[in-house]
Formats: sequence, C-alpha cells, structure tokens
Amino acid sequence: MARIVMKFGGTSVADLDRIKNVARHVKREVDAGHEVAVVVSAMSGKTNELVSWVQGMPKVIGANSPFYDAREYDAVVASGEQVTSGLLAIALQAMDINARSWQGWQIPIQTDNAHGAARILEIDGSDIVKRMGEGQVAVIAGFQGLGPDNRLATLGRGGSDTSAVAIAAAVKADRCDIYTDVDGVYTTDPRIVPKARRLKKIAFEEMLEMASLGAKVLQVRSVELAMVHKVRTFVRSSFEDPDAPGMGDLLNPPGTLICDEDEIVEQEVVTGIAYAKDEAQISLRRLADRPGVSAAIFGPLAESHINVDMIVQNISEDGSKTDMTFTVPSGDVEKAIKVLGDHKEKIGYDVVQNESGLVKVSVIGIGMRSHAGVAATAFRALAEKGINIKAITTSEIKISILIDGPYAELAVRTLHSCYGLDKN
Repeated sequence: MARIVMKFGGTSVADLDRIKNVARHVKREVDAGHEVAVVVSAMSGKTNELVSWVQGMPKVIGANSPFYDAREYDAVVASGEQVTSGLLAIALQAMDINARSWQGWQIPIQTDNAHGAARILEIDGSDIVKRMGEGQVAVIAGFQGLGPDNRLATLGRGGSDTSAVAIAAAVKADRCDIYTDVDGVYTTDPRIVPKARRLKKIAFEEMLEMASLGAKVLQVRSVELAMVHKVRTFVRSSFEDPDAPGMGDLLNPPGTLICDEDEIVEQEVVTGIAYAKDEAQISLRRLADRPGVSAAIFGPLAESHINVDMIVQNISEDGSKTDMTFTVPSGDVEKAIKVLGDHKEKIGYDVVQNESGLVKVSVIGIGMRSHAGVAATAFRALAEKGINIKAITTSEIKISILIDGPYAELAVRTLHSCYGLDKN
C-alpha cells in the first residue's frame, strides 16, 4: 500500500465524460489499496473565461481605470477548481468510493498576500492524512490557498501543479502523479521533431531547466518544490485507458519519473532541447564603464517586475565606455524601454536599441558537468546550418543560445540530432 497524490489538469477534466474517466483512474488506485488524494484544475477554458469576466467588468461599468482588486480577482477565478472538485467527488461517490471535496482554505494551504500569484508558506496535512487513513479520498481544489488576510489567494496560472506537489510533500506521499494531455516528458517538442523520445526518467534539476526554458509540461514552481522536498513525481497521460496494462504498476507506471539524479544510473550527456519564443533583445550603447551601472539598470527593471534573462556586457578598449545587452519577454519591451528612459540620467547611456521576434534555444543535461566539448558541438552544428548566434549563456547543466525567430525549428531539429537524441 502506498500514499499517492494524483493531479488532473484542465484538459483531463474538460467535461463530464472526462471527469468520469478521471474517476476511473482514481478508482484503480483505491481498489489497489492505496491511500489517495486528488488535486484538480478548473475545466479546460474555464479559468480563461473567468479571467475575461474580471477584466471586462471595469469596462462594462465605464470605469476610468482598467484595474481591479486582486483579492476579488482571486474570489472569481478560484471558483473554477471548486466546481471540478465537487463534480469529481460526486462521480467517485456514484462509484461507491468514499470521497469528499476540499477547498484550499479548508485544509488550510497558507500563502503569502501576493493575490493572483501567491506563494505557499505552509500546509497542515494532518486532517487530510487522517481522512486518507480512514479510507476517504480527498478531492482538493488546486490553485487555491488562504492568504494572511483570511481571504482566498490563487497561486498563478498552472498553480494546480504546485498545489499537488506541496500537498504530496505535506502528507509525505510516496508519489505525486501529474496527469495531463501528454504521456510524459520528451527530449524536445514532438510537434517539431517527430523522432523526439519520451524520457523514462529525468532529474529534478534538468526538469527545472526545461520548465523554465520553454517546456510547458509543468509549472516551474512545482518542480522547485518537488526538488526541495524530494517528491518523486510522475508525468502521465489521463487519456490512456485507466485499466490498460501497466497503468496500475506502483513502481514503473507509463510516463516520465522526475526524481533525484541518484536514481538515474546511466546519465546521458544531453537530456533534452527546450526553446522559448517571443524573446526580445535590448541594447544600451556607450554606457559609462564604472561600478554601479549594472545595478542602476537592472534594479529598476526588477522593481517593475520585468524578467531579465541573458546578459552580455562588452568592455571597451580604453575602459571608459561599454555596451550592455540583455533579453526580456517581447511583451515587456515597451515597459522596459520606458523604465530605462525614466532612469537614463542615472544610468548614463547614449542610445537604447531593441529587437523582437527572437528565440532562445537551450541544450540541457546534467551529464554536461563531466563532459567537455558540449558547447562546441552545438556551435559547430548551428554554423553548418547558417544559423547566427546573437547571445550565449551557460550554467553547469545548460547552454542557452539566442537566435532569430525564423530559425527556431531548424535549430531545435539540428541540436536534437547532433547530440543523438533521435536515436533509440
């Protein structure tokens, strides 16, 4: 017998028939004798609809400002998960399974006061553990928490993944199964590279890099939590027949296991290729080359919640002037340029330039720590395809390369092939 947390995303609970299918997945684990908690997202498209209602209300009223109270935003958008949790509990009860729905505040999942993007501070899982021990399935509304102001707080888009991993850590679950519309984590996007392979295992650090660098399988914060608390996490497909062979295998179910690297016996040099579209590059020309310039640039950007990624600084020959180039999401370009303009006198640059429509392609693998020449292989392969590199950043387990947008798919296919990832 094991303790399992199962999480089902929006496409998995898109309608009543899909919720029935989810109930069959849950029943399989209950019938096997496991203690089960289930975390659910809102039905597919429902959160977008709720968000549009919130954003549209000031316009309907004719308010002078499009802004709204984030606490009321949370009150509205959190309702999607409440509906799903209640419906799944009803479905399970109809299958003669002892089940009860739970909202985030009932557990409670304590968060900070950053409504709309709250972070989990603490979870008291004792009541859930008690109910699970009595044979009851806890069906928990994901995405929800309780802020210090005693009001509902939501965890940001994709927050149900984070809810599931946090609850798994709180109840000391043996496993957290994330059910989605894909059957695991692949070496790259199969839509671009048909030969992409499903990974049997991937280390927490690798998954964190892939999630943060463009892979959409899991929310980044959920992977961070899983890594910190060592929560063994399976990415699985809810679209598989719940009673198909192997689906009930406790140790090796179909899907991808995200785990500590100690569990991975044979490390590949490169595990996967990720990419992120809609990157933009901003360059500040002829900056004064003196201490404090970087802080003057990136401090105000951080205060404006603009995420800066790749940073390249060129040092001038005489040491008096320099250029600073960095990337931001394309949607933040205008905001970033305004912030830089407001602080131009303090920063001391001559001109600001920008270029949008770029793509960041990343090579990821913990095996890179002990192998030389990984970067050279990438640069050589891209050069042979005539792909120009605009910027490069590296860490122990990743190389990120900035290129022109039209070359994105060619670059992904080239790198996937040059590291042998398309071979079985």
